[in-house]
Amino acid sequence: GKYASNEVLAHCLEAAQPDMITVAIRRLNLEGGRSELEGIDLRRYTLLPNTAGATTAEGAVRLARLARAAGFSDFIKVEVVGDEDTLLPDPQATLEATRQLVKEGFIVMAYTSDDVVQAIRLYESGAAAVMPGAAPIGTTLGLQNLLNLELIVQKVKVPVIVDAGLGVPSEAARCLELGAAAVLVNTAIARAENPPEMARAFAEAVVAGRRAFRAGRAHIGLKAVSSSPVEGVPV
Repeated sequence: GKYASNEVLAHCLEAAQPDMITVAIRRLNLEGGRSELEGIDLRRYTLLPNTAGATTAEGAVRLARLARAAGFSDFIKVEVVGDEDTLLPDPQATLEATRQLVKEGFIVMAYTSDDVVQAIRLYESGAAAVMPGAAPIGTTLGLQNLLNLELIVQKVKVPVIVDAGLGVPSEAARCLELGAAAVLVNTAIARAENPPEMARAFAEAVVAGRRAFRAGRAHIGLKAVSSSPVEGVPV
């Protein structure tokens, strides 16, 4: 809903080439088509319905069941808002919804804060992916707690997808450098002066960050080491 038109959204998707796109179940016309996705070739992407708007575990579970009944896959992004001003997730309700939906066979991708213990609990509850926010949704404030994100990547044994709050591509690259599997970006692209170009920049940043992670960064030292040979140089 943040894009100027579906045409702009389509151009952004073409530029970014994402593997997955997420859409709020509440914003879909489950009876008469998927109007917000008109003009988008859905065969090219994995569609991830989310429970945005839910404020209770029961509400999130109900929305997930609606998505399944409407013919979506078993993928579900669990979002349960705990505070309307910040849109930060309710920890307990998110856990409850995750546990219930895992029992029902859903592949749960759980949106959470950067709380390390909460991320571990979601992983232990069966979440297939943990999605900590970099900052509150829609703020584009960027990475507010890099240490916690790094700890989450180290502690959980499922993919970590940094979700919400990223503002510029360099932040996406940093997430991938830390070992995150992916990032989820919306506002930073939709509100950019040139959304398709920003989408392309984020895509390139993600590739660079992942390559850097695989390459392994150089050891951090406190003593300077010359990068030029000094043998035979008169002093």
